[in-house]
Amino acid sequence: MNKMQLIFLSRSENEVFARNVAAAFALPLSPTLSELSDIKTAVSEAVTNAIVHAYSDGEGLITMTCETDENSIHITVSDSGRGIADLEKALTPFYTSLPGEERSGMGFTIMQTFMSDFRVQTKVGEGTTVSMRKRFSAGAQDAQ
Repeated sequence: MNKMQLIFLSRSENEVFARNVAAAFALPLSPTLSELSDIKTAVSEAVTNAIVHAYSDGEGLITMTCETDENSIHITVSDSGRGIADLEKALTPFYTSLPGEERSGMGFTIMQTFMSDFRVQTKVGEGTTVSMRKRFSAGAQDAQ
């Protein structure tokens, strides 16, 4: 078991940094290239959501924690931004709260699809935490 925490400003250039850190942290579990790509994509979506939605009127801090166990990585991406007023609607594919911008409304759907487990906790005015877990096929086979 291993654990790390990364705190960074909600700047778009930090999205690439966060996704690469998460992927690098997972490497000791021998994920496939496809599994690494899934992690990078899900983290990119979570961090981008925090940058675009949580802190739309300025910068704030984003915290990413990663924890590994025998065959999976647990990742949380948290912000202290505005929160999500209607989480059920936000989780609907193609819904975007910024229709005037070129947003697909697929961020949460992508995270759910690419990760083994996915959960969102939010409170208006206090922020949002996305919790995700990815189980790795190689680790599962080694454990048997």
